[in-house]
Amino acid sequence: MHYDEFRAMNSAIVLAASGTDLEAIKSGFSQARTYINQSESRFTRFSDDSELADLNRAAGGWFQASEEMYQVLEEARRLAVETNGLFNPAILPELKQAGYDRTMDEIRSNPPRIEPERAVERRDFRRVQLDPTTHSIRLPKAMQVDLGGIAKGWIAEQAARKLAKSTSACAVNAGGDMFLVNLPEGETWWEVGLENPLDPEHDLGVLYVRPGAVATSAITKRQWRHNGKLQHHLIDPRSGKPAITEWLSVTVWAETATEAEVYAKAVLIGGSQAADDLIKNHPQNAYLAVDKQGWVQGSENYHEVFHV
Repeated sequence: MHYDEFRAMNSAIVLAASGTDLEAIKSGFSQARTYINQSESRFTRFSDDSELADLNRAAGGWFQASEEMYQVLEEARRLAVETNGLFNPAILPELKQAGYDRTMDEIRSNPPRIEPERAVERRDFRRVQLDPTTHSIRLPKAMQVDLGGIAKGWIAEQAARKLAKSTSACAVNAGGDMFLVNLPEGETWWEVGLENPLDPEHDLGVLYVRPGAVATSAITKRQWRHNGKLQHHLIDPRSGKPAITEWLSVTVWAETATEAEVYAKAVLIGGSQAADDLIKNHPQNAYLAVDKQGWVQGSENYHEVFHV
């Protein structure tokens, strides 16, 4: 297996490809890296020049979107409906209120300033309007959207599919959002480490999974202190605050990276009471959850998908 590693989207990116045509793999790595960097520029909320920033500024009116932006918004709205609003990208004001107003790298080097809390009116992403004939998007007035997680998963899948043109089997891991294409020669499964959220330097075990998408959402990865409180990036749309959940992390296998990413987040927010109802929307999907004692539990079908 050949690898290329770099940093983008505030995450460690790992490209993996099998095969003997090293020149083709090298070219594939280069194309995938370029695609990821270009896509980050489109979807980031940390640049006033991104297409996402243009979309947010256009809230209240129709916005002519690129094909890529339209695809992600269409997928995001579908999944917001499926999860009954537990996935809600319209939480950008709440993220900023919690202190996540810059990249995580910047926050870690320069913690957020202490500021008084202000009331934030919560918005429902399911009210976004889409026009498929013109690829136009209309955010309700004053809605502000963060596509960080779902865009990262979508980008990882698109990059993997591009890389697959240069190799027989490949994978892209974007900070825990993975898309796996085919199987390396002689292998029956892809091996994926199940990270220990209590000790990220060590895995709880190795998962053996078939091609598809694997995503992990955790409340322990992106943490900071703001106004004296320990905060994390996983906002519960029902409260507008960082989620209070019985689990530290959730890992989901799904056929697409957007589904894996969104359901990992929704199941983590919803907890054990909501998890099985959420996952039944896609009976082929499965999840594993790690609680605060480091114990692992999963969906009824987890043993059919995750082989430990």
